[in-house]
Amino acid sequence: MVELAGIVILGILAQWAAWRFKIPAILPLILVGLAVGPISTFFTEDGSKIIEPIWNGESGLFPGESLFYFVSLAIGIILFEGGLTLRKGEILNVGPVIIKLITIAVIVTFFGAGVAAYLIFDLSWQISFLFAALIIVTGPTVITPILRNIPLKSDISTILKWEGILIDPIGALVAVLMFEFISAGTGTEFTETALIEFGKIVLFGFTFGFTFAHALAFAIKKNVIPHYLLNVLTLATVLGVFVLADLFAHESGLLAVVVMGMVMGNINLPNLKELLYFKESLSVLLISILFILLAANINVEDLMLVYDIKALILFATVVLIVRPLGVFVSSIGSSLKFNEKLFISWVGPRGIVAAGIASLFGIELSNQGVPGAEYITPLVFMIVLGTVLLNATTARLFAQLVGVFLKNSQGILIIGASTISRLIGSYLKKNNRHVVLVDSNGTNIKKAQELGLDAIQENVYSDDLINNIELSDIGYLMAMTGNTEVNLNAIEKFRKHFGENGSFRVVSSDEMYDPENNPKEGLFSQTDDYIKLTNLARKYPSIHEIELNSKEHYEGLIEISKTDSDIIPLFVKDEEGELSIIPSNSLEVEIEEGFMMVYLGKELETGDSEEKENIERNIQEEN
Repeated sequence: MVELAGIVILGILAQWAAWRFKIPAILPLILVGLAVGPISTFFTEDGSKIIEPIWNGESGLFPGESLFYFVSLAIGIILFEGGLTLRKGEILNVGPVIIKLITIAVIVTFFGAGVAAYLIFDLSWQISFLFAALIIVTGPTVITPILRNIPLKSDISTILKWEGILIDPIGALVAVLMFEFISAGTGTEFTETALIEFGKIVLFGFTFGFTFAHALAFAIKKNVIPHYLLNVLTLATVLGVFVLADLFAHESGLLAVVVMGMVMGNINLPNLKELLYFKESLSVLLISILFILLAANINVEDLMLVYDIKALILFATVVLIVRPLGVFVSSIGSSLKFNEKLFISWVGPRGIVAAGIASLFGIELSNQGVPGAEYITPLVFMIVLGTVLLNATTARLFAQLVGVFLKNSQGILIIGASTISRLIGSYLKKNNRHVVLVDSNGTNIKKAQELGLDAIQENVYSDDLINNIELSDIGYLMAMTGNTEVNLNAIEKFRKHFGENGSFRVVSSDEMYDPENNPKEGLFSQTDDYIKLTNLARKYPSIHEIELNSKEHYEGLIEISKTDSDIIPLFVKDEEGELSIIPSNSLEVEIEEGFMMVYLGKELETGDSEEKENIERNIQEEN
């Protein structure tokens, strides 16, 4: 009882430490597991572990193969949650580099790491290529904390994020196939048996995953399941599918739950967000328990197997040769620059799936008496720990060295995707600024996306935005919703993450009628609240530019805008095209001759506006 409670407590404390110090959780979890497992044998009186996962006749938490079963089910749930996050549309839009990274780079890693393990450790080719299959994956849960606080171009972050998500099930499948090849044994019928097993895995994995996903989705849509049972019944279904598929074809359960998650994630389910939150919380708990147990289960003898110069050579080969080779081959013909390829090559931490399945297969193959199976778990854990530690400590410095580190984050996050937000977002995009719109209204998000804008449907009260590494180049925050409370909350919550260069919000109606109450974070004008901005955007759906002759000229235009309700100043553009947001205390903006004032509304000069584009038609059609 004490051991079980201790594992949960230590796991959650490790997760908190990971959050506090902005490092991947897998690092402190494995270190805690090693500390209470093999390392503790050097300090206990009888040389036993503080936590012994498998019953050894005198102590242990799991008798027989119980640990094997627990690990299998836990990984199944984790992979199901990963499958839920995969979106068909996102996969299609990530570009050819991602596709190549999850195909060509996988092949390069598989053969490169396999040959390296075979030559360096003199393992059998079966064990060598099982090791290679296990280290294919780069988990998103590991990459996200590493990149979260590194300002990068959005395309680099996108590539690393989606490679990690998409490659998880691929790596798991390849590992399962290699495991089946090994388990099939040798002899004249080896190839035939292995291929039959492969066919069974694919057949039953896809069949059960697809069928039960649609069955569960149908039950959810028809309200057959009461709301309070939705999460737990889904969990029960996932476990049932995993076990059922495994009964028909050994190890097909992993594929079945991934397919089930992917199918359900791409069905328009009313409770998908809630389901994701539940599975995420459950995954955090399972990961905490799982990796402490797996690390604690390693023996000192296993650690000594990799306490060798050969392990360092293998690690260096994987990190410095195999990974870069896969990235550079996959990026041939892409728009990525050489320094961007170098950074992507450097950041390739292995994570949850690699360590979990390695322990799973290592235990089973050792029980089968397969020669060299004892190397699987320590070698994979060595790669996992080494890559996580290396990337967590050096990724930021390496980004600066190769020149992909954004010294000044110029991206703009707009809270709200209404008419005025879409109009301003389109102008910003046209002027080469990375702009992202966030709104909980799906209709607004869809309209923004139709205009070619990056738009995210999200509740601003959640933490999902903070964890989104694709927003690492955001340096400005503009809260532009019709709800003052939401705007204030967004400023307070996201100022440190997305507002390093400035955080602004539209003034409230009360502030608009109180000149003495001019908030320092006020946006554009103190005389114009959300309603005035929206009405003017509908009346004059155009953004104009006027050249400034002097500071006095600018101040005169500002005074005109205060008395003319059909003109609202937005930005100041310098001679190099750089945009500065005009705050409500607008006279503090630096102005030089040749600068442009960007404004919304009617033209201050006669003649046709040059800004009338497709955005105008989009907004007019809406009205």
